[in-house]
Amino acid sequence: MSEEGSILIPVEQKQVLFYEDEITAVRVTEAGRPVVYVPLRPICDYLGVSWSGQRDRTVRDPVLKTEVRGVRVTRTPGAGGGTQEMTCLPLDYLSGWLFGINATRVKPEVRDRLIRYQRECYRVLAEAFQEGRLTGDETFEDLLQTADPGVVQAYQMALAVVKLARNQIMLESRLEGHEQRLERLEATLGSPDRQVTEEQASQISQAVKAVAMALSQKSGRNEYGGVYGELYRRFAITSYKLLPAGRFHEAMKFLTDWHQNLTGEVPF
Repeated sequence: MSEEGSILIPVEQKQVLFYEDEITAVRVTEAGRPVVYVPLRPICDYLGVSWSGQRDRTVRDPVLKTEVRGVRVTRTPGAGGGTQEMTCLPLDYLSGWLFGINATRVKPEVRDRLIRYQRECYRVLAEAFQEGRLTGDETFEDLLQTADPGVVQAYQMALAVVKLARNQIMLESRLEGHEQRLERLEATLGSPDRQVTEEQASQISQAVKAVAMALSQKSGRNEYGGVYGELYRRFAITSYKLLPAGRFHEAMKFLTDWHQNLTGEVPF
């Protein structure tokens, strides 16, 4: 598809096994940077969807059409060998292309496979290229079985140390967080400047109202201002909400005694 631009020549090609499907990914140098491309037609063949239809959809898409390229891909021996120009998209755009295939409109027998591709294919391909993993490569666990026992032991000890260090870091972080919260709490509770809580302020307000009502019944005047004024004068504050927390019980006793002297009752 040379109409999209000059054909790109890969500097690296990998076959990645995705479940039972073998997917090709190639790395090219484009504008001085490495880019991984994935041929689209083999994926369409695996999914049982029309390649011509998907190609048309790709070149109509306002984003994908600017990213699609022709890449010279080496075919596997099972596909006849040789090279072939193939329509490819950058790996970063593969998920967007896959999600453009409507799972509800494909054949029921391939629907699950399509959904699996949409969910996992990009991740598997990305990990394979980043880690240098190839189809048929030995897994690391296989290598551990055949490696020198001393080297394996050293590796396992290193893993244990890393795990221990990680746990220690996490533990210290949690402890530090608890200590900081405790320090803030202690600083607040122990501060002589700490004021009464909202609940305590509400209790004081109710006590002032009770005393003022008792005074008003005797004098026939509104005594709220006078009671608040006496409270503020006695405790050297300008608002009951500014009363130091350490003097809360003293203030409540003052108001309780005052009310009791007026009515002979203890309302709070």
